Amino acid sequence: MKVDVRTETVIAVPCERVAAYAADPAHAPEWYVNISSVEWQTPPPMGVGSRMAFVARFLGRRLAYTYEISAYEPGRRLVMRTSQGPFPMETTYEWEPYGQTGDHTRMTLRNRGEPIGFAALGARLTAAAMRRAQSRDLARLKALLERQDRTDDSW
Repeated sequence: MKVDVRTETVIAVPCERVAAYAADPAHAPEWYVNISSVEWQTPPPMGVGSRMAFVARFLGRRLAYTYEISAYEPGRRLVMRTSQGPFPMETTYEWEPYGQTGDHTRMTLRNRGEPIGFAALGARLTAAAMRRAQSRDLARLKALLERQDRTDDSW
């Protein structure tokens, strides 16, 4: 069974700021509840072919995986893929200006993949857990960026 989970939120911060922050792998542990660390495997800056090693906890298990950037349009779209482990995954971020003045951002987070082996048996449970985690992650990102935007205009 394929898993395809898409969530979105509106953040009261301009698109270029949201995209720059969210696309920077160094910030991932700050807004992803389950990600504990990220380490560049290729030299920055971000571009197609860049690789980063992530360590996360999901459904009580430690996961270590490497994402490779497969598409990157700064300020608009980022697509990363991993082919390792029991759950090959593609993660897509999309950002677009939102609102009459364009000073808000609609951010979409999509994770999709097809679990293999034993992981395929729990695909429905995995999809539900991913949906909850993604909603929490986007809420955390929204709160973090809106708070930063109100208190510090230099980030």
